[in-house]
Amino acid sequence: MTSQLRKIGLIASILSVLGSLYIYFISEDKQLGIFVGLWAPTLILLASEIENWMENK
Repeated sequence: MTSQLRKIGLIASILSVLGSLYIYFISEDKQLGIFVGLWAPTLILLASEIENWMENK
């Protein structure tokens, strides 16, 4: 279960980066593109912390 959570976090981060690039270059809303891109490290950290919490429970 915990390795699946890490994979979900990684996939969500990749989607965040791809969405960010799309928004930044295609829709010309540069601030929104940067905001969406900032979620990538947050999603990786969140998945890791939840995994650690579940293992130590």
